Amino acid sequence: MDGDFRTEFVREPGKLKQHPALVLNADFRPLSYYPLSLWPWQEAIKAAWLERVDIVAEYDEYVHSPSVMLKIPSVVVLKDYVKPQKRVAFTRFNLFLRDEFRCQYCGTKGDLTFDHVLPRAKGGITSWGNVVAACSPCNLKKGSRLLHNTNMQLRKSPGRPGAEQLRNKGRKFPPNFLHESWMDFLYWDAELDA
Repeated sequence: MDGDFRTEFVREPGKLKQHPALVLNADFRPLSYYPLSLWPWQEAIKAAWLERVDIVAEYDEYVHSPSVMLKIPSVVVLKDYVKPQKRVAFTRFNLFLRDEFRCQYCGTKGDLTFDHVLPRAKGGITSWGNVVAACSPCNLKKGSRLLHNTNMQLRKSPGRPGAEQLRNKGRKFPPNFLHESWMDFLYWDAELDA
């Protein structure tokens, strides 16, 4: 390997940050779709060195120590299966993902907050069945009134999502960067074109 290549990463250390590895469970499915299960290249190499993962695909770039030169992994598969969680945590992110990052009153995307369908002032609780994503204008418009006292309607009724349902929703939001070596492992259960 020539010295120009080695010093390229030294001169531009950000280049190595551009080599994440897609992490697949032992069943060759991503651990998560949104956010996509990615490791920095250092973690992927460490896991491979410790024999915790198998490398399925690699970048055309190398890293090396004084005694070893390795291609940077682009796809790794865990050797031990990680059982997906069945219970979905009630978090702001998961709520927005359930509602597909859209206001549940007007359908706009963007600056979202959350709204209690039955206002807390009227006994409403913070739960999957009572909280929806809402844009600030709709949240202010509804205020602490009941829905039937406004001219607003919910796009869909709120409820607790299942883990698989959230994973499927996450597939609708691919990250800005998808390396070509990942394509065979993402959306692999989608129907193929004839």
